[in-house]
Amino acid sequence: MAAKKVVKATPKRSELYTVDAQGKATTSHRACPRCGAGVFMGEHKDRFSCGKCGYTEFKQ
Repeated sequence: MAAKKVVKATPKRSELYTVDAQGKATTSHRACPRCGAGVFMGEHKDRFSCGKCGYTEFKQ
């Protein structure tokens, strides 16, 4: 029998934003420049990547 795969939990929508004292919400993740606002890029140890279109930015 094959081993079971470990499934990582995706962040909740509320974890992608931070709210300041005045009630203004700002994003805590990068938005994809190709897809636009609302599509966030995943952060890896050496790059940022979009899961929708595959756009990748490498860290310096």
